[in-house]
Amino acid sequence: MAAGGVTRRALVILVAAALIGGGLYFGLRAAADRFWRGPDPEVIASGSLEGLRQQNRLSALVANYVAVVTTTQHRFGLSAERTLIMPGLVRYEVDLGKLEAKDVRWDAAEKRLDVTLPPIEVVGPQVDLTKVRQYDGGGLLLRFTDTGAVLDAANRKAGQTELLRQAQEPVPMTLARDATRRAVERSFALPLRAAGLDATVRVRFPGEAFRDPDAEQVQRSRSPGQVMSNSF
Repeated sequence: MAAGGVTRRALVILVAAALIGGGLYFGLRAAADRFWRGPDPEVIASGSLEGLRQQNRLSALVANYVAVVTTTQHRFGLSAERTLIMPGLVRYEVDLGKLEAKDVRWDAAEKRLDVTLPPIEVVGPQVDLTKVRQYDGGGLLLRFTDTGAVLDAANRKAGQTELLRQAQEPVPMTLARDATRRAVERSFALPLRAAGLDATVRVRFPGEAFRDPDAEQVQRSRSPGQVMSNSF
């Protein structure tokens, strides 16, 4: 009985040692595989994606515009006119919280990461009331009626509309998209490069085709000041 008990204990010990040894072998092999394969670009991209989501909103471009609007009103055979000069600041933002895993795709064969952003949003305008100026020619209507208040309300509304119209022109929208693409490209490319991965990052907005990085570099050679003459 004693010899049998010893034999059983020895067998248990041998089985346990075999299991532990096997676990160590497969664990070390997996670690070695990870070592030789190098860092996982998909894991790095996933971490970058989560970091961008936490930023919530990205504003890569801010621009100032000036609206000049004039409103005229006629009453009792008389007319009154008032002109408003309204500066306004507009932000071009992307809601990064809308980014999903399906929007970030890694192409292992090409060593390329493709990112599709949510649409860019024009936020504002933010009007600096201390810089607003208005001019009128006076007259009886402005002196004895509420025409001045009516003209002011109409001008403010028209001024807001004009600022947004300027902000949504093709040139500033292109500049805003380019600036946003560059910011997001850096957010994904820097961690990949820090991990020693030679990868290309391409970023687009919905409905766009991905741009060739070399062509994108040529596009960047023009400064915003060269193409955005309506900002100040």
